[in-house]
Amino acid sequence: MPLQTGTTRPISLLLATALAAATLTGCALLELARNCEGTDDRIKEMVALDILNSRPDGATIARGFEEVDAGCWADSGDVVVYAGRTYAFPGTQAEVTEHYRAATVRDGWNPDPEALPGELCFTKEDMALRIVFLTAERLAEDGHGSRPDLTTGASYSVSTDSYVNSGTEAGC
Repeated sequence: MPLQTGTTRPISLLLATALAAATLTGCALLELARNCEGTDDRIKEMVALDILNSRPDGATIARGFEEVDAGCWADSGDVVVYAGRTYAFPGTQAEVTEHYRAATVRDGWNPDPEALPGELCFTKEDMALRIVFLTAERLAEDGHGSRPDLTTGASYSVSTDSYVNSGTEAGC
């Protein structure tokens, strides 16, 4: 029994579209991987930055974030390597701010003159450093769900990023 043409055309169109999308996505994924090729050593340098392990007294590495989050992403020709840590801290944002203002100066970081008021952002050579206080909303956006251990006190993340071979200056 032959198939009805009215049914096969939409299915054929759907299959052709799916094949084209898979092909294009595959190319995009290959392009992403190719752009990040050769960045492993730079990622290791970022992971080893002393500032990522600097923290105020009482701050602990947050449960589930024991490893430094590090990697590379590429978009529209820009290649960026990054590394970051997340800390649970029972104290205040003022204590975290005071700690990092002193620690960054000791480590050669400079406040970014273009940072917004209240933003903790610093630059050093071709890198940017950000300290971001965690909220329930931010954790949910990042897929970490409800984390009371990270939304009490002044828990925060400290992260660095650097553009690779693009000539883009570090900044906030």
